[in-house]
Amino acid sequence: MERRAFIAILPLLLLGVWEAMAHAYLDHASPLVGSTVATAPSQVTLSFTQQLEPSFSTMSVTNSSGQRVDSGRVSVSGNTMRVPIRATGAGTYRVTWRVLSVDTHTTQGSFSFRVGR
Repeated sequence: MERRAFIAILPLLLLGVWEAMAHAYLDHASPLVGSTVATAPSQVTLSFTQQLEPSFSTMSVTNSSGQRVDSGRVSVSGNTMRVPIRATGAGTYRVTWRVLSVDTHTTQGSFSFRVGR
C-alpha cells in the first residue's frame, strides 16, 4: 500500500519541483542585498537563476528621496542584468526589478543597500 501511495504522489512532487525551477529568482547582487558599502558603486548588477528575456526585464535604482539614480539603460546578458547608476553619496538606495525568464515566467522584487557608515 505504501508503495502505491508513493507512486501516486510522485508525479505531484515532480510537478512541484518543476514549477519551482521555472522562475528566474535573484541569485546574488552587487552591491549585496542589505549591505553597507563605503563608496557609491558605479553600477548595480543582478544575477538570476535562469536566463532572462532582455526585452521584458527591467531594473531601477532610487535614492532615499525616491529619485531615480540609474541611467535607464539596463543591459541583459544571459542571467545577468546591469544598470549604471550615478549615486550621489551617502544614504539608502532601493533597487527594484522585474524580469521575464526565457520560459515566460515573471518574477519581481526589491531590496536596499546603504552607502556610507
